[in-house]
Amino acid sequence: MALSWVLAALSLLPLLHAQSPVCANLTAAPITNATLDQISGKWFYLASAFHNPEFNQSARTIQAAFFYFTPNPTDDTILLREYLTIGNKCIYNSSYLKVQRENGTLSKYESGKEVFADLLLTKNPKIFMLGFSLKDEQNKGLSFYADKAEVTEEQMRVFHEAITCFGMRKSEINYTDAKKDLCGPLEKQHKEERQKEKEEHTALD
Repeated sequence: MALSWVLAALSLLPLLHAQSPVCANLTAAPITNATLDQISGKWFYLASAFHNPEFNQSARTIQAAFFYFTPNPTDDTILLREYLTIGNKCIYNSSYLKVQRENGTLSKYESGKEVFADLLLTKNPKIFMLGFSLKDEQNKGLSFYADKAEVTEEQMRVFHEAITCFGMRKSEINYTDAKKDLCGPLEKQHKEERQKEKEEHTALD
């Protein structure tokens, strides 16, 4: 089974920050509670480009994907619930990411090793990117997320400019297609289950 976008991306080598002046506004900034509030909620995975062949192939298998970030500022973790359509099937994963506030990174333990990804926010709070090994020509990668399944030309241009900034080509980008999403029913089921649990807890209180 293909790795999910987050697991695949976070399995890359730790990111080395890009030093190019042109990319100065595309470096990770310290993460604050306001940052965690900004990335909280539902997001759609729209596109990515990876030089690492394994992760490039994995990205190609993802037809559509969306996920929920639920940050916990107290212990600096993020609950990740992701819904991926791969091979015309819906795949659900749940895991935790660790937040490194000062470095502006998210990390996850994979095979006993902690691996990192830079959180790259933009001036537009409705989109963000994750950068991976951006100084490693063989493994660099960039992925793009938005709060809606479809973005404006201006929003997509931000991603395209970042791709160019980090020395990759638009032709290397793999795009998803929200019309191929098959996880809507499962998402609805999960929402109903959580609502039922909430009501039961309220009744017990």
